[in-house]
Amino acid sequence: MLISDLPLTTDGFRRPCLSLSPVDTSRVDVFWHEGMLQHAAVEGVFDSGLDPGFLDVLEKHPENADRVRNMLSILQRGPIAPYINWFPGRPAIVSELLMFHTSEYINKLVEAEKSGERCEIAAGTFMSPGSWEAALLAAGTTLSAMQHILDCHGKLAYALVRPPGHHSQPTQADGYCFLNNAALAVMLALDSGSCSRVAVVDIDVHYGNGTAEGFYRSDKVLTVSLHMNHGSWGSSHPQNGSIDELGEDVGLGYNLNVPLPNGTGDRGYEYAMTELVVPAVRKFGPEMVVLVVGQDSSAFDPNGRQCLTMSGYRRIGEIMREVAEEHSHGRLLMVQEGGYHVTYAAYCLHAMLEGVLKIPEPHLSDPIAYYPEEEAIAVAAVKSIKRYHSEFVPFLRKELEDVLNE
Repeated sequence: MLISDLPLTTDGFRRPCLSLSPVDTSRVDVFWHEGMLQHAAVEGVFDSGLDPGFLDVLEKHPENADRVRNMLSILQRGPIAPYINWFPGRPAIVSELLMFHTSEYINKLVEAEKSGERCEIAAGTFMSPGSWEAALLAAGTTLSAMQHILDCHGKLAYALVRPPGHHSQPTQADGYCFLNNAALAVMLALDSGSCSRVAVVDIDVHYGNGTAEGFYRSDKVLTVSLHMNHGSWGSSHPQNGSIDELGEDVGLGYNLNVPLPNGTGDRGYEYAMTELVVPAVRKFGPEMVVLVVGQDSSAFDPNGRQCLTMSGYRRIGEIMREVAEEHSHGRLLMVQEGGYHVTYAAYCLHAMLEGVLKIPEPHLSDPIAYYPEEEAIAVAAVKSIKRYHSEFVPFLRKELEDVLNE
């Protein structure tokens, strides 16, 4: 290995890993802890916890343990099982949480846990006995996955975690999220001395507003979010996810939102990835890549209005593996977020990891798609966003102008 092949640290030196032995990239290292299942789901009307009194059957909150049980079992017993290495998760400690969150906010969560009662700390976001322990495990497990990569024990790691995190902002909970697992992992990478720039690509159907908010004034982190065009949903989610939310100060241009029209499917997402995400990441030049994964962009998810199928998730996995190999020495951390169809979310996870692993042919057929797609509206939206970036995103301006003039 040449010195020039080593990651450049923040002090300008290239430091080798502790071990220069080859790292197996034919398998994914999955981090998991069953204590995350303790976060109890409320029942009611969708995510409200409301019992109106006239319904005989109430539904579980969409972010319930069953969805993750199926993700776990498909990795343990599905066709992809031989390609998985398993590693234990662990709880985060408070000092780690303070890398991203304020002490006032963490104290609020601790006090809510001490009350021993169920409480709604943001719209649709309930804390019950066991929730805080699960949230600490989700954060710590994600940190362990990132540390695993930083220590050169693996290049492809997946944190199978709940509760999710990407809506959680430094000062408040939001959208089923208490602690921002992915953002904490980004901070760990930046603080490690082996990464000076991190790219975060979020494909959850909802805007990764918490991650964006935390790095909104930083040029060390490129946040790119592909989401349905849902706008703000209240005081816990004041951000709109619109294309003009670009970051501020030195961070101007390093928050890129890609609000896709409702109904965008496999071809529309691939077009957005190849035309917007890949060029932006290439220009940014990260030394670590984080993929924030939500299967709620699927055609059958109850909490989203997009139309990805297993094929689309597989293609996204392939693209992100290529991005990591080009820019971050193949280092790719994947962090689980949403995905609320109890069975299809697991299938889409399986397909995405097949793409990441470059498995030539699908090992699972799609049980419920085919879903017809007309990508013209999505393609037009992506072209419009590209034109906007060419005008208002400083670090992309010249490159996109050249592309548009071809």
